[in-house]
Amino acid sequence: MNTLDRPWTEKYRPSNLGDVMGQEAIVDKLKAFVKAKNFPSMIFGGPAGVGKTTSAIAMARELYGEQINEAFLELNASDARGIDVIRGRVKEFARTVALSSGLVKIIFLDEADALTSEAQHALRRTMERYSSTTRFILSANYASKIIEPIQSRCVVLRFKPLKEEEMKRYIERIAGSEGIKVDDKAVEALIYVSEGDLRKLTNVMQGAAVSEKEVTDKAIYDIASKARPKEIVAMLRFALSGDFVKARNELNTLTLSYGMSGEDILLQCYREALNLAVEDKAKLKLISMIGDYNYRIVEGANDRIQLEAMLANLALIGSKA
Repeated sequence: MNTLDRPWTEKYRPSNLGDVMGQEAIVDKLKAFVKAKNFPSMIFGGPAGVGKTTSAIAMARELYGEQINEAFLELNASDARGIDVIRGRVKEFARTVALSSGLVKIIFLDEADALTSEAQHALRRTMERYSSTTRFILSANYASKIIEPIQSRCVVLRFKPLKEEEMKRYIERIAGSEGIKVDDKAVEALIYVSEGDLRKLTNVMQGAAVSEKEVTDKAIYDIASKARPKEIVAMLRFALSGDFVKARNELNTLTLSYGMSGEDILLQCYREALNLAVEDKAKLKLISMIGDYNYRIVEGANDRIQLEAMLANLALIGSKA
């Protein structure tokens, strides 16, 4: 099969729990549940792209085998987030007779933190009523957005971002399978732009490898529409030294050459703030400003004006130092 026939995120998705990377403690618990063939309802909490959905599907495959379509229902709660879905598809599936094998069924609600409050309260009642035949797995980037009555009925398993070593092994695995070359700088760039999100890493890597068999850091940053760390640092350093014009020129490069939004630039500024070779007091002021200007942009203020205002403030601080 041609590598472009299927996204790499699907091609390299683990088919069993043993292949899930970076979540050993959670995988061990899920394997124990599979072995016992008995488990509670669960909430999978954690950032995007760390294996929550993959773990749920892999667990279901190991439990049900060929019967997975009869025993496992997957819904994306961000697409179907209203009370009608809970009262309709979820309730109908939960009330059906259990499999002849005696195993309970699983309803997997992806992005469950997007469910409305009314839908969550309806789900709570459904979980309570059909607990003898159905288990629920709720995946959420922000588990705190799930109401307390549901949390108390579930075991909360918290997934963590993958470590650099684990991501490097994953990159090597794909590079070897696809016959592409990824140099050390490209590996660093992939890890930097993905921020622990393996799905993002895979998509960016596939995009960079479409036209060339050698993946470079330039291709990675271009595909991800991210600036190199040194470019962000250069902009901030110019501003903190009082040179607003040079800082503004660097900002032009970020917005015009990379097409970055104001929020994207501020997020990278935040990541690089502590790496600046300046006094701690200046770093504190910078982080405080990033928070203020990010809030303004999120509330609808003009990106360009707010970014230049931040650089101007930093330049004023630098000129007084």
